[in-house]
Amino acid sequence: MAKLTATAGHDNRTLEDQAKIAALRRVKFMAAAALVCCVALFAIARILEKTYPVMGVVAAFAEAATIGGLADWYAVVALFRRPLGLPIPHTAIIPANQTRIADNLGHFIEVNFLAPGPVREKLRQADFSAQVADWLADEKRAAGLSRFVERLMPRMLTAIEQSGLRNFIGEHVRAELEKLPAAPLAAELLSTFTHDRGHQKLFDEIVRALSGLLSDEKTLVAMRDKIHEELPSIFNMFRADAYLLNKITASAASLLKDVNEDPDHPLREEFDRFVQGFIEELKTSEDYARRAEKLKHDLLMRPEMRGIIDLMWNSLRAFIEEGGKGRNTAIQAHLTGMFVAIGQHLARDPKVRADMNAGFVVALSGFVESQKSGVSAFIADQVKRWDLTQLTWLIEINIGKDLQYIRFNGMIVGGIAGVALYGFEKVFLS
Repeated sequence: MAKLTATAGHDNRTLEDQAKIAALRRVKFMAAAALVCCVALFAIARILEKTYPVMGVVAAFAEAATIGGLADWYAVVALFRRPLGLPIPHTAIIPANQTRIADNLGHFIEVNFLAPGPVREKLRQADFSAQVADWLADEKRAAGLSRFVERLMPRMLTAIEQSGLRNFIGEHVRAELEKLPAAPLAAELLSTFTHDRGHQKLFDEIVRALSGLLSDEKTLVAMRDKIHEELPSIFNMFRADAYLLNKITASAASLLKDVNEDPDHPLREEFDRFVQGFIEELKTSEDYARRAEKLKHDLLMRPEMRGIIDLMWNSLRAFIEEGGKGRNTAIQAHLTGMFVAIGQHLARDPKVRADMNAGFVVALSGFVESQKSGVSAFIADQVKRWDLTQLTWLIEINIGKDLQYIRFNGMIVGGIAGVALYGFEKVFLS
């Protein structure tokens, strides 16, 4: 393409072009010299034929070689220009058929090079996943990609906000949450929590909290006042409230101490049965299910939930924007590590690479199939825009040298045919 835009002037020719032109001129000169020699040989042989009859064979060879050389000279020249400038039909074939050549070239490439079968076969030979893995596993490249992604993320968030996608996502998430059955989900969460006796840890915290209350002065005063109010006045005269409070707190403290020290205490077993029973009720009870659904619906519809979502979104946006300005390297470091890990994992997993390559083949072959007509048209349009003189010059310097050897072949084949015809004439027609 670069050569086609240049003029045919000497100054714009490359060293390679000049070498090709010199070689073409040498072959042209040799072909012309050979043709002149054939003409001279024919004339000499005709003159000497009467004296030396064998020269008739030489004359026949030279005559036919001259005719063959002239015919092939005409054929070669007619490809590029009009022989001797004469307006002979069907000459200057390449310049006269530029449009047809361009269309046929584009169609040929579309049919033979961009057909689905050859394209897929060629794409299967390439290991795209290995190149991706090598590229990602390089820490410098992964860091560059992470910086690019980090700078791009604020724009993505802005696009999401401006397109209304943020509200759409929020509504979609809320609708999906509405579909989730709350009671069975809560039961599953509690089952997971109780699987490693996490509920007993919660029970231990409750026991410690109760023990703390029994040693709190304010709590004891409140309990004594309550007992004082409930007892008849006669009992208060003997300070029965203090006695009962001491008995109650002592008994409760002893019980809580036993529970805290004994992992198999009956109270713990009772708590186990209570939790398991509650989980089963959550799974099967319609009443619990209705209550859980109402609680979930009320929670999702509260305006505070939208505020929490907005706060989370704004915090995420601020965090990402800080990273995009280079003030927060946590995202970049995390992304870099993630990309490197992906590249390393991809390099170690042949199945993933095979699946990835298959995806590349399908995607790229589909793209080529959808765009091949455009490629054909593009090639045809480019060829049509080429300057005729420059196009002819370019083709001639690249294949003209080989075409000149047709003239040599024409002289040789013509000469042999001339000798054969001369012999046939002498043997069968004399």
